[in-house]
Amino acid sequence: MTTGTVTQRAEAVRDRYHAMFGAVPSGIEDRLSVAQAAGRLDAVEAIEALRQALLTNNPLEPRVQQLVHFGQLLALDRAAPARLHARGALRAGASTADLAGVGETALVTSGMPAYSLGIEIIAELLRAEDSKADQEP
Repeated sequence: MTTGTVTQRAEAVRDRYHAMFGAVPSGIEDRLSVAQAAGRLDAVEAIEALRQALLTNNPLEPRVQQLVHFGQLLALDRAAPARLHARGALRAGASTADLAGVGETALVTSGMPAYSLGIEIIAELLRAEDSKADQEP
């Protein structure tokens, strides 16, 4: 458990997700809300400590970690978290080609549905990037 008020401790968890993804995933907000209501923020902090030990302190660099997550989530047909980790991979320096390579690997290990989901997510990211570029002065 970390020190500080409950609000400060919850905000520290949010800050880590902001740094990684640029936003706090809704599932993390739900986790924090329930933990605070139940007086169990220490449980969320324990989960976050495990994530820190296994992911942040992992020999794989953040870009590779995010790509691995993306591929695993494609294989599990978990669209929303796969989208999150695809964006996280781009934030960590991955290229569109890296994401496409993960999608292609997912086809080999998990079939056409995993590949199709990967392509759908990558295409969405490209459209969002194009839309953002069109709005710039």
